[in-house]
Amino acid sequence: MDQNQQPVFKIEKLYVKDLSLEVPNAPAIFLEQASPSINVELGTQANAVGDGFFEVTISVTVTAKIEEGDKIVFLVEASQAGIFQIRNIAQEEIEPILMIGCANILFPYARETISDAVTRAGFQPVLLAPVNFEGMYEARQQELAAQQPKIEVPIQ
Repeated sequence: MDQNQQPVFKIEKLYVKDLSLEVPNAPAIFLEQASPSINVELGTQANAVGDGFFEVTISVTVTAKIEEGDKIVFLVEASQAGIFQIRNIAQEEIEPILMIGCANILFPYARETISDAVTRAGFQPVLLAPVNFEGMYEARQQELAAQQPKIEVPIQ
């Protein structure tokens, strides 16, 4: 295989695409003694941004609430992104690379961004648990397959 046909996978850039932090009940919330419940939502998406270049984004939303009164302690939303160069790889292999491999590369950065934002807001850091992006991808593929209409062809 000549040099121009070798598979290429390269990280071009990693960056925080969006970051939002809200502490709507400050300063009174800092006087609360109850421990908040934490809810985490996570999503991934990928887009082609040029010939052989793809942007992958992990979006994480962390909401902390005190159950009594349903008071929001804090809400942090972060989108951690990266631009990846992927070339000379079969088309059917690109999506799993983006949604599993690239997401695994981005996750530690998203985890750090969330933890840093929460700490800077005056709270104990939130450490996101590891995520099985392969399992998420497979579940999404099964969900999409289940939504496909089944076409039955009569046998004659």
